[in-house]
Amino acid sequence: MVVPRVQAAIAQAFGEEFRDTDPVVRPSQFADIQINAAMALAKKVGLPPRDAAARIVEALELDGLCTGVEISGPGFINLTFDGTWIEELLNAQADTAQAPQPQGGPETQARRVVVDYSSPNVAKEMHVGHLRTTVMGDSLVRVLEALGHTVMRQNHIGDWGTPFGMLIEHWLEIGEDSPEAALLVEDPSAFYQAARAKFDNSDSGPDSFATRARLRVVSLQSAHEETLEVWQRLVDHSKVYFNAIYATLGVSLEDEHIAGESSYDPHLAQLCQELEERGLARVSEGALCTFPAGFTGRDGEPLPLIIRKSDGGYGYATTDLATIRYRVHELHADRILYVVGAPQNVHLRMVIETAREAGWLPDTVEATHVQIGNVLGEDGKILKSRSGTPVKLMALLDEAVERARAVVDASRPDLSEDERAVTARQVGIGAVKYADLSVGHDTEYVFDFDRMLALSGNTGPYVQYAAARIRSILRKAGEAVSVGGAPSGAEPGTAVAGPLEGETTAGARIAVVEPAERALALHLLEYGATLRRVGELLEPHRLCAYLFELSQLFTSFYDQCPVLKADESVRESRLALCTLVLHRLTEGLDLLGIEAPENM
Repeated sequence: MVVPRVQAAIAQAFGEEFRDTDPVVRPSQFADIQINAAMALAKKVGLPPRDAAARIVEALELDGLCTGVEISGPGFINLTFDGTWIEELLNAQADTAQAPQPQGGPETQARRVVVDYSSPNVAKEMHVGHLRTTVMGDSLVRVLEALGHTVMRQNHIGDWGTPFGMLIEHWLEIGEDSPEAALLVEDPSAFYQAARAKFDNSDSGPDSFATRARLRVVSLQSAHEETLEVWQRLVDHSKVYFNAIYATLGVSLEDEHIAGESSYDPHLAQLCQELEERGLARVSEGALCTFPAGFTGRDGEPLPLIIRKSDGGYGYATTDLATIRYRVHELHADRILYVVGAPQNVHLRMVIETAREAGWLPDTVEATHVQIGNVLGEDGKILKSRSGTPVKLMALLDEAVERARAVVDASRPDLSEDERAVTARQVGIGAVKYADLSVGHDTEYVFDFDRMLALSGNTGPYVQYAAARIRSILRKAGEAVSVGGAPSGAEPGTAVAGPLEGETTAGARIAVVEPAERALALHLLEYGATLRRVGELLEPHRLCAYLFELSQLFTSFYDQCPVLKADESVRESRLALCTLVLHRLTEGLDLLGIEAPENM
């Protein structure tokens, strides 16, 4: 709310070069907020912190905004907001029930953003490693769209390359109608492992499986009709499997967003030729490589990025370069986000630098690796099954729902069978997604069902329960409320609707009187600024933190401020405040890709 005003005051007091200084806004026990920027600025501007604070206060434009401004301690600036101003902003939010722009801030400049996320492999099981890239990418997509950007989802699936020789040959041997063929949808890893076992155990004779598989790669790259038909069937079967995972997770990826490796294959030879002609690529030890500036190995020698292998094949670097060129020239992207595992950081930075040197990625286009940390087991190592293999994602999600169902059955036996099934799915899947999104995307975390499903602490169920509790309050008050989130039982990923509809509190004005009301109101006013911050920094955990604090503040408000038993005018005001909190919770959860149960 006040950040732009504080930054303007800093610029006026010390010069434009300091305009982007972080105001360091913190809660204060003596006022509504505390500005601590003077502490960090003091050395830079050559003044004692208290004198720097005085200069900032002198330049602050706070007419109609604050009733109290004071400097305390070594240089803290305490601000107390005008109650009338708080009520006006809050009621404006309640009237529109839409995410506001941060007060006093510039309008969001709409951009064309490409988000590359999920990216599973055809004929392979999606495992827990795909969880984070999928849910993190989907949340970023939702937030960026809510901020008014044009977002293009890109699911860069692995659907090309040498493994498809053995997969196609295995398919031809077993036949489309065989039980093994069905494994592509039911258990893709089993199909892949069967093909791999055949390949590894094959001899090298002219008619052996291994030889036929290698020749099948050549026929695939040569667009042989029968080979392409089988390849397409493999891809189509895998799409059914992918979509089952996406539907269970409630993510917004669809077939139209698939842009697999195969789509770039026709352009790779020309891409390599262009790099050679521009003097950016040369042969090194039989492979064609680029040597982007700033990357060296342990020996201090330039680090190569292989774009054509010594056997003439292409690797990930070649395809990744082709994606950049396509996304800039064809999709006209202003911003490209790669929601990919942290171990790929050096690779992606080398690809991005090569693309810049080639002129395919102009300085006006931002390319960012949104690094994704690992999911760990209780032993602190990458989460694996008891057999030592990666945990299958669908099995993980099924277990989450099963555990949630046990809790719902025990706590809400009054609900119908169907209601308990819906609630268990919403809570179980929501718990897994929230646990993933509530930590920094580049941070590792330990997967712990008990913690995820807890109704206390910064968890999905805690936030979901706050929303369900408000719905219960409104039902008891005789309210017929339809809020922005998807209705109970709706398909996962259902878009947030528009303004609140059907409330009998329509027209009721929110009055902010009690301290708990004030604290809740101030946090509600930070919603727009929080979304802007998530979009700028690409950090959904900030939205989780906002929703968790909103839930806590609502609990404090409800404990300290009677709603249903209050006098009529106060009751209407507080019901309107509850309705606005419910809208923010359901809308915020939807931006995380999480549903808000009707009952818990």
